[in-house]
Amino acid sequence: MSNAGAVIHGPSLLTDYDVHLFRQGNHIRIFDKLGSHPMRAGDADGVYFAVWAPNAKSVSVIGDFNGWNAGAHPLGVRWDSSGIWEGFIPGLGAGERYKYRIVSHHNDFAADKGDPYAYSWETSPQTASRVWTLDYEWGDGEWMSSRGPRNGLKAPVSVYEVHLGSWRRKPEEGDRFLTYRELAPYLAEYVAQMGFTHVEFMPVMEHPFYGSWGYQVVGYFAPTSRFGTPQDFMYLVDYLHRRGIGVILDWVPSHFPCDGHGLIYFDGTHLYEHGDPKRGYQPDWKSYIFNFGRNEVRNFLISNAIFWLDKYHIDGLRIDAVASILYLDYSRKAGEWTPNQFGGRENIEAISFIKQLNETIYSNFPDTHTAAEESTAWPMVSRPTYLGGLGFGLKWNMGWMHDTLAYFANNPVYRKYHHNQLTFSIWYAFFENFVLPLSHDEVVYGKGSLLNKMPGDEWQKFANLRLLFGYMFTHPGKKLLFMGGEFGQWNEWNHDRSLDWHLTGGHLHACMQRWVRDVNMLYRNEPSLHQRDSDQDGFRWIDCNNWEESIISYLRKGGSDGATFLIVCNCTPVPRYNYIVGVPMDGRWTEMLNSDGLDYGGSGHGNFGGVDALPITSYGMPHSLSLTLPPLGVVILKHN
Repeated sequence: MSNAGAVIHGPSLLTDYDVHLFRQGNHIRIFDKLGSHPMRAGDADGVYFAVWAPNAKSVSVIGDFNGWNAGAHPLGVRWDSSGIWEGFIPGLGAGERYKYRIVSHHNDFAADKGDPYAYSWETSPQTASRVWTLDYEWGDGEWMSSRGPRNGLKAPVSVYEVHLGSWRRKPEEGDRFLTYRELAPYLAEYVAQMGFTHVEFMPVMEHPFYGSWGYQVVGYFAPTSRFGTPQDFMYLVDYLHRRGIGVILDWVPSHFPCDGHGLIYFDGTHLYEHGDPKRGYQPDWKSYIFNFGRNEVRNFLISNAIFWLDKYHIDGLRIDAVASILYLDYSRKAGEWTPNQFGGRENIEAISFIKQLNETIYSNFPDTHTAAEESTAWPMVSRPTYLGGLGFGLKWNMGWMHDTLAYFANNPVYRKYHHNQLTFSIWYAFFENFVLPLSHDEVVYGKGSLLNKMPGDEWQKFANLRLLFGYMFTHPGKKLLFMGGEFGQWNEWNHDRSLDWHLTGGHLHACMQRWVRDVNMLYRNEPSLHQRDSDQDGFRWIDCNNWEESIISYLRKGGSDGATFLIVCNCTPVPRYNYIVGVPMDGRWTEMLNSDGLDYGGSGHGNFGGVDALPITSYGMPHSLSLTLPPLGVVILKHN
């Protein structure tokens, strides 16, 4: 045991104004006040503890320092009816393990709870919180001062989605995880080399069950200790920033798990979760739904979002499972949900929360962004709240993802019967600010890897995947690709093992990596391929109706350099010679990339570096090109 003194009930970090804001749901930095904080009170160094438990009869701090004795360090409840219990324990410091012993007025419920605002937790299966400070000397000043334009709608945003526990491991050391600090140089070098602009980490917040991939969060204010300390995670973010790479976190405000040391039934009542099981329990994930109508709960979540942007210099948040928040009948049958006060299925309290969340983030960190994983046709998800939108900066285009993967799964012989799956996305591409996601969800649970979704023999599978990536990177919208897809991993993702990096020594896998790198770099370097990702004036069809031959052609234009790009996709294994495509300008059209190039593992069909336009009207255009279209290939041509 440490030299902990008796609880002192005078010192407090909370002012009356802090409590007022908290009870309103508007204290965006409440994490500086609630939780555990080393401080000096009078002549003593120690730790101040504060926890919200309004229905508790008593709250004590228990830990190694008092032999986990609930009678040793009782906290006192504040006089202001806020339900906050607090106290200062001298003689403690950073690193101490602790929990709160909470005894409720309700049925004498007693439980040992982790601290909802703890900055650090023990590594699972241990469940205690840890006193911690977040001191760190950042070296990313240049990035932070200039990141606004890099996160904007006119910027190239190409995201590499990463699961920290399985991107790379140490097989020579029992296949252990890499730590945050070990990951930093490997990941930064690889992401920079491959041309991605951002990394998106699947949830890093502390979670007891590794197999949940982080989506069952207990410690909302703590990076998981599986890979190191909070400062170690700061080092990883800092390192990526210093290499010019943005960092996005997957954030889960929709639900939390039922682990007894977590938020559930926190003070003997439904405090964080909604008390009505029709609104407070998520049957799909067997988890609990936050009570978005309670100010203090909204404050917990909104301050948590601010916490990661502030303390960890995060550049964006991808909000998980937004549809499950918006709809009262999400994944429920008739009779299993309660309509809102107007008889509808929309969760009015949650809608208000989402709008407040986005307004708070963008007013305090306008150089960051939020992205919604929202799978329905809810309107104006990525439009400002003052225009009636939800206020997100971006929305995942789940429709594009489903249609595109369904199309490419077809044998090319039958693709002509599914041509609309390839073209339909353009008709709604500019209703939202979209991200085109090929995420982890598409390569698990028996769905197979991206490469194994492709039809045909080995060569055709690789050619199809190169074609898919070429189509994705030239289609309007920001880009997201889950790790392993970039080199054509055969196996679907397994969180218990590393990616199959040995495959990159094989010819076709190395060629796939090269193709993704080069198409990434083209997207990044060419303004016409990214500046109008969310603007219909940046796109024009040449021909979207050639279903018989499964060929589409379109323009990307309107960049600040005045260049225009022509993209032609041939979705059959039949090369097309002297294929006529209309273009708006005469002169030389340079072939910038061709997925069938020998360097990419292709057959070498191409256009010898470029084609001169002919003065022949075609497809409503005053000029035309006579092209060789490679089998299962995409050609990208540029006119300056």
